Amino acid sequence: MTDGVRPAPAAVDGPVLVIGTGLIGTSVALALRRADVEVLLSDVDPSNLAIAEQGGAGRALQDHDRPALVVVAVPPRFASQAIADASTRYPDATITDVTSVKQQVVEEAVRLGADPVRLVGGHPMAGREVSGAAGARKDVFDDRLWVVTPLPQSGIDHVIQVHRLVSACGAYPVEMTVDDHDAAVALVSHTPQVLSSVLAGQLVDADSDHVRIAGQGLRDMTRIAGSNVAMWSDILAANAGPVADVLDGVIDELRRTVGALREMASRDEAVRGTEAVAGVLQQGVEGQLRIPGKHGAAPSAFREINVMLEDSPGELARLVAAVGVARVNLEDIRIEHVLGRPSGLVSLYVRPEDTDRLVRSLGVGDFDVRV
Repeated sequence: MTDGVRPAPAAVDGPVLVIGTGLIGTSVALALRRADVEVLLSDVDPSNLAIAEQGGAGRALQDHDRPALVVVAVPPRFASQAIADASTRYPDATITDVTSVKQQVVEEAVRLGADPVRLVGGHPMAGREVSGAAGARKDVFDDRLWVVTPLPQSGIDHVIQVHRLVSACGAYPVEMTVDDHDAAVALVSHTPQVLSSVLAGQLVDADSDHVRIAGQGLRDMTRIAGSNVAMWSDILAANAGPVADVLDGVIDELRRTVGALREMASRDEAVRGTEAVAGVLQQGVEGQLRIPGKHGAAPSAFREINVMLEDSPGELARLVAAVGVARVNLEDIRIEHVLGRPSGLVSLYVRPEDTDRLVRSLGVGDFDVRV
């Protein structure tokens, strides 16, 4: 966890101009201001710009200003033109962006006149399920990965400047080619969004009595389905090919699984179907283990301790305090509200060696522990 006041480990040449004061752009600006970097702000929406200024993200760009680095933080459909315009207007500045799609945006920007020597793409792997400057925070990027995508023509000085920008925002830079980036985010970000939306869409016409018994599994899988529709339409339009490729693989596997399930329902083919479905589930276990664990380290096996907690002010704080008294580090925490009862099931995830000590501490605090 971060304290929100961490100093930047590397100096950034300022001033830095942030074009686009939405959630990500304003969060970049706030993170840079935390690092004592001079920040200029520009936005076609004066209300967003005013909110960002009032929130301490920087000051509005003036005609005489000459930024050393420009961060383009506008939706993908506007990014290429904004990058090209910034490159022309500020011929000495390093230009980067924060769009979640790289190849189409960068290629179009260069075609429109952007200088590829000074252009270094970027994509912070962080965000929030809100939009606009009002939702911005200075710690959004703390300890998160930020993909940097230099072009073959990108000058080393400009690449270094973007790395420093990333570090100043509290994130960790990881370099990839634009093609590798787009293929990667299609797999780990864009396809999950589509699948979550499709699954949640099945609930629209479902029997309300069926939906009301939904548990945490469905909530987990459909959480991101509530994301901004316009934003995700832009993203998917710009990375449609790679996302379609991943979905083709998912659809093929789903078709095979449907066939196996049909066999399970058949008396004659039940054994073969069961074996096939078990194989699908096992492959899922193996794939899930490849997802990096805490702070990007190898995934670890944690013990789950469940506590039934009254749904009232102060109870969760009391539980967390008890964990602190036990001197146990929480690796994760999840809350599932119990249907029809004023209580919630809180799942605490800890290292196996800490389990007994925490259970004893929670027992002393008279918590309803369910290991």
